[in-house]
Amino acid sequence: MRKVVKNDTVYILSGNDRGKTGKVLKVFPKTNRVVVEGVNLIKRHTRPNQQLPQGGIVEREGPIHISNVKVVCPKCNRPTRVGIRILEDKTKVRFCKHPDCGEMI
Repeated sequence: MRKVVKNDTVYILSGNDRGKTGKVLKVFPKTNRVVVEGVNLIKRHTRPNQQLPQGGIVEREGPIHISNVKVVCPKCNRPTRVGIRILEDKTKVRFCKHPDCGEMI
């Protein structure tokens, strides 16, 4: 089970966008990278095509390393480390590692 998955809200720990939060759009498990909405914007020079008939310079999100993000707990609303628990029915769940929270994510 992965600790950061698509549609998680994450907090950026380092880089030019430090302190921002955003939603995970894509996860690349082989390279340990994630694409976060509105973070790490890069300029891409594109040729004209069907979706973009005029071409030009397009801004889009670039991937950042998974170690530079922390999942934001939905209950305590703080960036947190994520632990994995196995329940009685053998299903794995993620949980907040804050001592006063411990809520399932």
